[in-house]
Amino acid sequence: MKLSPKNKIFLAPMEEVNDPAFRLICKKAGAGLTYTPLSSPLNPRPLILDDKPILQLFATSTKGIKEFMKKYDKKVSGWDFNLGCPSDLAKKHGFGSYLTDLEIIESIVKEMRKNTKKPLSIKIRKSLIAYALLKIAEKYCDSIAIHPRTRAQGYAGEPDLEWAKDFKSKSKIPVIYSGSVNEYNAKDLLKTFDYLMVARSAIGHPEIFAKLTNNKKFKKSFRDYLKLAEKYKIPFRQIKFQAMQFTKGERGSRKLRDQMYRIKTLEELEKYL
Repeated sequence: MKLSPKNKIFLAPMEEVNDPAFRLICKKAGAGLTYTPLSSPLNPRPLILDDKPILQLFATSTKGIKEFMKKYDKKVSGWDFNLGCPSDLAKKHGFGSYLTDLEIIESIVKEMRKNTKKPLSIKIRKSLIAYALLKIAEKYCDSIAIHPRTRAQGYAGEPDLEWAKDFKSKSKIPVIYSGSVNEYNAKDLLKTFDYLMVARSAIGHPEIFAKLTNNKKFKKSFRDYLKLAEKYKIPFRQIKFQAMQFTKGERGSRKLRDQMYRIKTLEELEKYL
């Protein structure tokens, strides 16, 4: 099944950012698709999927995938297998960008394909095996997401746009581009790539999707996030993190964050707002 989002601009998967309330706000702003943080079929945390996101997995074997996908397939818009995470945790357990055994990777993607008719993708980084991963994706997936920085770069330095363009030219399936996408370069990037993921530019700024999709009805409001956060019982620590991110770019934002940092309860935060 091909991707059929309402537009080509997506909220990229981000581990500490993409809670259910934030994803719903981004979707309201105009994000064509949202992605969950990483989930493990072997140690699944409770998932709230009211935004019908793409559910992103990490794994090092096929164990538990069938059962996990059967549980959630009707609640999501599609599935993604992460082969790009550069974190220390990924290194410790051998997943994400540290999983490089092509036979294991293919067995996992094949297992995922067997258990869903919904769109399936893999997310990769620039690496020595990137084109081999493309061949696997072309056999089983509906699209492939690329981040044109190496694992060693993490999220620093400039993304290698020339590499990304070469990769796109060789791909037989749609390519989702991720890497420093913002409101200034998105239009040009869409001339080359099929879809875009917005990551760090969206942190604290869900309105970027309204700007990119010309959604003039959307108005950024932390209170809208807060209502959803309370509905989904999101922990206070996460709510305060989002509140501090929402201040970025506002006048006096550093002072606001300093004051918020001292707040200890949700009641205090609501009074402060």
